[in-house]
Amino acid sequence: MSPIRVGAVMYDPKVSVIWEIIRGFFESHGSPIDVSFYSTYPLQVSALLDGTIDIAWNSPLAWLDSQRRSNNGCRAIAMRDTDRDRRSYIVARSRTAVRALTDLRGRAIALGAADSPQATLIPLGRLRQHGVDPDTDLIVRRFNVLVGKHGDHVGGELEAFHCLQQGDVAACAMLDLNWDAWTRDGTIDAGQFAILAETELFDHCVFTVRQDLDPNAERQWLDALFAMQYDIPEHREMMDLEGLKAWLPGRTTGFGALTAAVATERFFEEGA
Repeated sequence: MSPIRVGAVMYDPKVSVIWEIIRGFFESHGSPIDVSFYSTYPLQVSALLDGTIDIAWNSPLAWLDSQRRSNNGCRAIAMRDTDRDRRSYIVARSRTAVRALTDLRGRAIALGAADSPQATLIPLGRLRQHGVDPDTDLIVRRFNVLVGKHGDHVGGELEAFHCLQQGDVAACAMLDLNWDAWTRDGTIDAGQFAILAETELFDHCVFTVRQDLDPNAERQWLDALFAMQYDIPEHREMMDLEGLKAWLPGRTTGFGALTAAVATERFFEEGA
C-alpha cells in the first residue's frame, strides 16, 4: 500500500526527530507514512489543497486558511488532548496601577508574531471585547519571530515577556501552557507578575484532510494514531515530545475566538 503523505511545519529542529519516531510507529502498525516538512504554514496549506500531501498537521490559523482557500472543503480528523480548551493570558506586573484591561489605555503591550493565534490575534480580540481598541488606545509592540510558523514556538511570546520584565511595556500576552511552564521553571516569578485577564477557551492544532481523501486510508491511519497509548513506555517518549497524553478525534467547535479575531483584524485581507 502507498504511504499516506503527511505534512508538518519545521518550527524547531526537534520536529524531524519527533516525526521520525512517529513514522516508525506507523510503519510498525501497517500504515506507512511519508513525511514532508514545510518552512511555513501557508506553504503547507497549498500542498494539502493541491494534493501534494494527504494530511496536514495544521495550526489553528492554518485550519482556518485551509477552509477559506478550499471553500470549506476540508475536515479536521484528529488532535491532541492538549489542543483542546486552551486559553491565553494577558500578563502584567503585580502591585502596579494596571489592575484591569481598561488600565492599559495609553500604555504599551507586547505581543508575539503577527500570525500567532495565542500571543497576538486572540488576545487582541479579548481587548476589543473589553472595550480597549488596540489601534487607538494602546501602543502595540510586536515580536515577529518566525512569521509563517503561526506562533508554534516560544520565541515571540518569550521576547514579549522579556519586554514586560524589562519594564518597557505594561503587559504582554502568552499561552496558558507557556505561563504554566515558565512559572514552574522560574522564567516567570509568579510573585512579580500576575494574570491580568484570560481569553475565552479555544482549540489549537488539528490534523486536516481534504474531503476527497480515501476513507479506507484515512480509517487505517486514524486506527494507528489512536493506538498510541501513554501508559506504554515506548509510546510515551514520542507523546511527551509532541506534548500530549492522548490523541482525540478532531473537532471544529473551538475555533470561534480565532475566527472572530481574524475577521476583526482583517488578517487574511491585509496579508499579515
